Amino acid sequence: MTLIGRTRARGVESLSLDSPDTRNALSAALVGELTDALKDCAKDTGVRAIVLTHTGNTFCAGADLRDPPPPEALVALLRQIVELPRPVVARVTGHVRAGGLGLLAACDIAAASHEATFAFTEVRIGVAPAVISLPILPRTDPRALARYYLTGERFTAPEAARVGLLTTHADDVDEALAPILDGLRRSAPEALAETKALLTAKVLETFDRDAADLTALSARLFSSAQAREGMTAFLERRDPEWVV
Repeated sequence: MTLIGRTRARGVESLSLDSPDTRNALSAALVGELTDALKDCAKDTGVRAIVLTHTGNTFCAGADLRDPPPPEALVALLRQIVELPRPVVARVTGHVRAGGLGLLAACDIAAASHEATFAFTEVRIGVAPAVISLPILPRTDPRALARYYLTGERFTAPEAARVGLLTTHADDVDEALAPILDGLRRSAPEALAETKALLTAKVLETFDRDAADLTALSARLFSSAQAREGMTAFLERRDPEWVV
């Protein structure tokens, strides 16, 4: 069973996270398939831009707690999106949690419907938004991010746009994306690649400087006693022992 749907229209390749039964959680298998699909797009000169979207009511629920990818694999996927010589556009019509926000931030442009909600839920299961900070921290408002990182609160699409996680939001996300995709189709491919490189240089500096440390932090926290309790509580649909 494939976990990534693929369609193409006028040079725009749509890659759809297609595991609605797991709320498109980032399993080792899904990360591997998405990595391979992006490699194909990078080699295909017929692909002018990529839309990263989803099936079901959740764009991505974060890491699959039953089959999580190694932190190194998630870092590599996020960097691959940032470095890809084609613009990557996120199209979101559902909920985004934890690691899914890393995917969102790695994309060059992100649009969401007003049905979407967002939350950094890592602290509530005993870990931290470590590797996903690589694309998030250079692109977002640090004061707002402190609130949402530390509390795990949900927030809306307008708020996600205000803090820098979204480019645009609308009742009809496809209507909002239409002029953006038209602009990408009208742009010269080499010029797009060089312009993207200008825009992502600071993000890649963060990867170069911090990826190893944040990968180690993620691995340490995921193996901690608090993470085991938090993940067990999440799967059992109860509060973890530290809730007061």
